[in-house]
Amino acid sequence: MLDRLEQAAFNYFMQAGNPRNGLVADTSREHSPSSIAVVGFALSIYPVAVERGWMSRADALQRSLVTLRFFRNSDQSGKPDATGYKGFYYHFLDMDHGTRVWSSELSMIDTALLIAGMLVARTYFDADSPREKELRDLADALYRRVDWRWAQDGGPTIRQGWKPECGFLHYGWEGYSEAILLYALAAGSPTHRITDDCYKEWTATYQWENLYDQDYLYAGPLFVHHFSHAWIDFRGIHDHFMHEKRSDYFENSRRATLVQREYARINPHEFAGYGENCWGLSACDGPSDDQPDVANEERRLFGYAARGVPYGPDDGTLSPPSILASLPFAPDIALGTLRHVLDHYPEVLHQDRLAASFNPSLAGDDGRAWVSPGHYGLDQGIVLMMIENFRSGRPWQWMRRCQAIVDGLHRAGFRDGWLADAAEGVR
Repeated sequence: MLDRLEQAAFNYFMQAGNPRNGLVADTSREHSPSSIAVVGFALSIYPVAVERGWMSRADALQRSLVTLRFFRNSDQSGKPDATGYKGFYYHFLDMDHGTRVWSSELSMIDTALLIAGMLVARTYFDADSPREKELRDLADALYRRVDWRWAQDGGPTIRQGWKPECGFLHYGWEGYSEAILLYALAAGSPTHRITDDCYKEWTATYQWENLYDQDYLYAGPLFVHHFSHAWIDFRGIHDHFMHEKRSDYFENSRRATLVQREYARINPHEFAGYGENCWGLSACDGPSDDQPDVANEERRLFGYAARGVPYGPDDGTLSPPSILASLPFAPDIALGTLRHVLDHYPEVLHQDRLAASFNPSLAGDDGRAWVSPGHYGLDQGIVLMMIENFRSGRPWQWMRRCQAIVDGLHRAGFRDGWLADAAEGVR
């Protein structure tokens, strides 16, 4: 089952990619632009596909080179129709031209996910050949080009985004989030790294809670507890915050899974389907109030939103990919829940690919739950990466050898575990 789900997730990137520039569509829906974060997942996934025998090393190298060459040559002027600025990139890009669409922001977190993919490729393609050396040089140059210090805007933490029309957005990366990867890459930069106290300033905004008898670092949506873990093995390594709590971020994600399960068991809003074996509140697509097929629903519907536990929002919509992405942290719980969902709501699976979300409270006349149309690249990316980390640990192993990650974690104050044997580089 896991092999089928993982390969179906990989096929999304084959079907949704543009081989001329390496961009990958944000969703499978018609006219979808590219998401730079989805491209980061693609670059991370090609090596997995080689190891699984789903594509050749030559094909994976060619796709990766095309992608990195595009970003190297992209317009970095910061103009409204450019691709990026200061080494960062706009969140959404036109699939053909690679120019900004939807007036999207220059995204710090999505650039970090893209750079992480480049660094996976750099680590994996280690042969002494001209083309693999070119890829490594490109990845190095693109990472060095990112001005992480500029993204602080003189403040204690990293800003969330920038637009040419108005400058930096008025909020930063504060509170525990998927940005731990962003801060690690920004701290490890050999050229434009963040200030020495930036990571500590970020952890000072954390919110530690006790929910359903679980002490853990709070974040409501499950994806927050997953995304950085796709690349970084947090088992047994501790920053100052987690050292004081006698925990680590991997254990924290396990506890977040237990909190999700208990919330769904209690089911405070009495949504259909929720239970011990049916949970998964995360950032995902969902029904909205303006959709005619759910116009009679009395409760508010949130559309695409970051649903979370226990403070919401919650409209009865669950994310199957977030269940599967919990696999490394709580395999028995995640697999049991996935099997329950597939048994009771087989409509969430099409050609072995999980839908972005489903809502049993909005079942149609045929009794089938409302299911999000199409698929999202972020969902397929995190599903593949977390299945692979559970099965083989390959993505974690590759990034353990990535000097930028090692340096960034050391400078952020991480110690112990595998980092004890990984020396910080001389920069």
